[in-house]
Amino acid sequence: MAISETSQRGALWIIAAGVIAVGLYYLRDPLTQFAMALFLWLAIDGLANTLDKRIPFIPKLLALPIALVLVLGLVALIGYVVVDNIAEILGDLTRYEFRLNQVLAQLHQAVGAPGGIPTVRDLIAQLEPGRLAGEVGESIQNAASATIFTLIFLAFLFPAASQMKGKLNRIFIGKGQREAARDVLERIRVSIERYLWVQTVMSLVITTLTYITLIIIGLENALFWSFLIFFLNYIPTIGSIFAVVLTTAVALVQFPTLGPVIAVFAGVSVWQFVIGNFIQPRMTGESLNLSAVVVLLALAIWGLVWGIVGAFLAAPLTVMLMIVLAQFQSTRWIAILLSADGKPTPDLARRSKSESGSN
Repeated sequence: MAISETSQRGALWIIAAGVIAVGLYYLRDPLTQFAMALFLWLAIDGLANTLDKRIPFIPKLLALPIALVLVLGLVALIGYVVVDNIAEILGDLTRYEFRLNQVLAQLHQAVGAPGGIPTVRDLIAQLEPGRLAGEVGESIQNAASATIFTLIFLAFLFPAASQMKGKLNRIFIGKGQREAARDVLERIRVSIERYLWVQTVMSLVITTLTYITLIIIGLENALFWSFLIFFLNYIPTIGSIFAVVLTTAVALVQFPTLGPVIAVFAGVSVWQFVIGNFIQPRMTGESLNLSAVVVLLALAIWGLVWGIVGAFLAAPLTVMLMIVLAQFQSTRWIAILLSADGKPTPDLARRSKSESGSN
């Protein structure tokens, strides 16, 4: 009988997981917009709390507006720099055409591919410029639409958050249930806010050091590539690899000799390796408490379901899932496996005490 019940329960879990995965995939557009809005709200809320606690001369009523302006201003600045530099890079493509043809010829000879050596114009012709331009235009339109809906979701999250306490009181009648629900939400909020804070600070440090390095070496559009690295650093493990490969490929196109290319590769790799392997894991590990294997698995799964947005949000989404699973005896074992130290529900009181002591 016990085996039968266990088998039924396992089958129900498999069916439920399949239904949830299908729903997440087919509703990915609105869900990713809401998820981005939610994490923007958490970033703004966390920054407002930090300003209120650590800068006493700022009135409490002004902490949230200041945090809102700072976070959205940073996002807008990054977007402006990226768009402005993309136009400049596209305008310089003809200047790099000769060097690109050289690189293609070298790759063709190194691989030993049969046939004639392709040129940049040949590749562009194969891509069907008219169709490609249409797809790019559609992507830009979709990105603009997603941004608008994300901001709309963000605007409605602020009043919804202020009413959450009253809703919890009506949903959970018993005091114990109500306190447990608040504790779960608080754990999620604290973990995600700490993760976003650590990840943003580390990304800014890496971006600044990378920008200085690329300027010294002489890589063109260094600010643009540095901002791309800022975004890529939000993708665990894989992002840093893409950052090194991307800047090295750009240097290979720009510089006619291997010296500056090797310098770009070494410079970007050093900052990614030192900060990503010695500083960031200690800070991120405390906020995430996820096993390294779980982070990679989450990156693959969420990336498959939600694409690039899923890759960005893979780690915090998995933290939320781990905390929720830890609340139920039947699923707590899953949360323990997901955690790095076997403790998926850290003591918030101890953490708050240590933070206040450090301040």
